Amino acid sequence: MKLVILESGAKARTIKKYLGKGWMVDACNGHVQDLPSGRGTKDSSKAMWSSKAGDLPNPPWSWTKKAEQVMTKIVNKAQRSGVDEVYIATDPDREGEFIAWRLSEILSDFDSVYRVSFNEITEDAVYEAISKPRNLDMALVEAAIVRRLMDRLVGFRCSKFCRSWKLKSMGRVQTPTLGYIVDREIERDAHIPIEFHSVNGHSNNVEFKVKFHESNDEEAWRDDDGKYFADRTSDSKRARHALEALQTTGELRLDSSKEGKLSRKPKPPFTTDTLLQTSSSTLGWSISKTSSIASSLYQSGHITYIRTDSTRTNKNARDDVRSLINEKFGKKFLGKGIGESGPKKKGNVQDAHEAIRPTNPKIETLDLEKDESTLYKLIWSRFAASQMSESIRERRSLIFSCKGLIEEIFGTSTWRTHSGWEEVFQWSSKSVMDKPPDIGFEIGSTWNIDVGPEQTTDFTKPPRRFSESSIIQQMKKDGIGRPSTYVTTVTKLVDRGYVSKEGSSLIPTDNGRILWTEVAPYYNQAEYFSEGLFSYDFTSNMELNLDNIESGDADASTKWHEFSDVFRSMHNIALEKRREKPTLRQIQYVESILSRMDIDQKTEVIGEREVADLSGDEIREFIDGIGDELQSSLPPSEKQLSTIIRLSDKLGLDLTEFLSGLGVSDISELTGGRDGSASNAIGNLIEMDRSSPATEKQVSTIVSMSENLEMPIEQAMEIAQTETLETITKSEASNLISDLKKLISSNRRKGRKRSR
Repeated sequence: MKLVILESGAKARTIKKYLGKGWMVDACNGHVQDLPSGRGTKDSSKAMWSSKAGDLPNPPWSWTKKAEQVMTKIVNKAQRSGVDEVYIATDPDREGEFIAWRLSEILSDFDSVYRVSFNEITEDAVYEAISKPRNLDMALVEAAIVRRLMDRLVGFRCSKFCRSWKLKSMGRVQTPTLGYIVDREIERDAHIPIEFHSVNGHSNNVEFKVKFHESNDEEAWRDDDGKYFADRTSDSKRARHALEALQTTGELRLDSSKEGKLSRKPKPPFTTDTLLQTSSSTLGWSISKTSSIASSLYQSGHITYIRTDSTRTNKNARDDVRSLINEKFGKKFLGKGIGESGPKKKGNVQDAHEAIRPTNPKIETLDLEKDESTLYKLIWSRFAASQMSESIRERRSLIFSCKGLIEEIFGTSTWRTHSGWEEVFQWSSKSVMDKPPDIGFEIGSTWNIDVGPEQTTDFTKPPRRFSESSIIQQMKKDGIGRPSTYVTTVTKLVDRGYVSKEGSSLIPTDNGRILWTEVAPYYNQAEYFSEGLFSYDFTSNMELNLDNIESGDADASTKWHEFSDVFRSMHNIALEKRREKPTLRQIQYVESILSRMDIDQKTEVIGEREVADLSGDEIREFIDGIGDELQSSLPPSEKQLSTIIRLSDKLGLDLTEFLSGLGVSDISELTGGRDGSASNAIGNLIEMDRSSPATEKQVSTIVSMSENLEMPIEQAMEIAQTETLETITKSEASNLISDLKKLISSNRRKGRKRSR
């Protein structure tokens, strides 16, 4: 018996159909082990692990959620079935190789463990991969490890740093990506609209416009970037005169016609970013929807691997689709085609996998769910188009005149003479002109105005906000992130409240602005570093370093130590700079104290100054110097009062009687501050709550866990150092549940060792 292990159940089901008897096919459901996270262990709170020069850190790899149970089940089943060969077939990329590495460690007790990979889930590809197993690519694994270590270090240290502003997190790629969105919004805020007027209309399906100025005219209209527009003017009277002249005559005279041709080349097959962008513009889909449906198509064996920057395609696939094109449309629809290497690659492009294409290009449509069928059709059309001829249009550049008008009038007539690659996009495109106007282009001929004319008065628009797809294009352009991280990076910004979505637009929230404009600059100190931690160049260079590790052109440990050394310097400087100014949390704390003082007390403490004007040292001195006398004179905060009322209600206490026992006759006599009577009352209430009987949920959990351990309930009570379930307190129950969890985990580990 042989075992193939993949990441997803959908892929496993597809491959099971190919392999049949004698094979077990199972899924590990993604990452099985990763850097420690969550709570409860010392390592889960570590930002980094030390290592000697020349070595990578060796952190403990912890089970991801539910992975231990999944893998235990797979291993036990494989051992019972007599499996002697294991084929690890995780995704053919950096993360897939990391998963394969961890699986190879977990499955090391089996006689033979092989690594196989394929770019498409077809029967031929699967059998070919199994017939040619390979070793683990440790360069890929090390790149994945270094990426994790960098993200962990930045995420832990910088996220803790930004909490002084009450913000959730910062990230190595996440924060620079946010920067694009915030900077664009700042540009929009600074935009000053410029008014313009234009006059246009239609004649014989040709749009015409009045030309108000030559480019060298001092009054020529230009936008914010200095771009010249012939059909715009700032002179409303001039525009009005042109409109009236056209309305009066109702016709144009053709003065010149210049012939030309226009050809449009097909685009290359889809990469990850272009698929996300095109499905957004063509289908109106979000990036998460496109990513999800594309994954489903890949896992079902209909398309090739979806995380790629390459436009390269397989020759057999190209031959298949070219044969279909010739058969369906004719030889004149075949073009040179984008071949083995695709167009010339730019920087920041990885070419490890083919472009996204159908696994069987002879299948033009699929009978699937509507969305899956639509996306497949888009992918097929793009791949087929890449092998087709250019579309060709005839073009006439026209100049008209109008009686009573000194300005020229211009327009362009265009009609398609050969559809070429556009033929396979007829299903998603608008109809186009396929013949010239019936009137012809005889000089001196009269063209009647069919629609309009009309005068438009408008203002220049600010730069467009980024959409999900355009921000990914920007990330790719600057080398920020990679195909496997594009979608998750943008999704995180929305989930963590730094960006909101309005239609297709991404808008920074107040927290997003604060993070980029106030917090990130602490790590982008130009006086100390040529490239800041969250600068686009620095982030791009880190991605290139990972690519070089992956290709074997750079040493993983060297790049890790270089990064951690630079980060240490950046972080220390950021901490030093932060101490020079009060943090938002410090300001809010001091303001909350001052708000409970009368005017004389406040003036005595900080004079006429505002809290935000205090230096970091001054505000720390103020906080440290709040003495017992001042603390005891402060009234309790609203939060303290609400906590006292909530806890006393929960415990069913008479509040007046409870306070009397503390020497306070009424709630209005409570004092604030850290050592005031309100704080003392809260401490007593919390202790009373902990000493109250355990909840029904706690009791049922203890009973269930004891049964799992086959432990008498009396023995569990001994561990809790209490007599019965009826007398156990909340605090004791909480501690007991933690102890029982540890025992259950320990038993599972022992069971796995025995099964091996």
